[in-house]
Amino acid sequence: MRCVIARFPFDLTKEGVLDAMKGVKPEPVTGDSVIVGRRQYPIKQVGAVVTRQDRRDFSAGEVTRAMTLLGFTCRTPAEENAAPRGHTPLETASALLGTPVPR
Repeated sequence: MRCVIARFPFDLTKEGVLDAMKGVKPEPVTGDSVIVGRRQYPIKQVGAVVTRQDRRDFSAGEVTRAMTLLGFTCRTPAEENAAPRGHTPLETASALLGTPVPR
């Protein structure tokens, strides 16, 4: 797949990314991440290894878009830390008063 990262065109394949990341130890994940094989890598680390560019030259969004199009699972911190949705104070009060919970 042809994609543009930091104004440079790259021909990336899923197998090419897997080969490039083989033997690379994942850094601690603090932001956006991508699952390559059975490991979770920071998205910027994958972008730096695959493109051989400095991490400051591209955005996490560019790499996330490319990895998603290649079929990799990408995650953001908001998705991982999201708590299950509870009832709002209005819904809780309505339930305590015996009225149906509004949806």
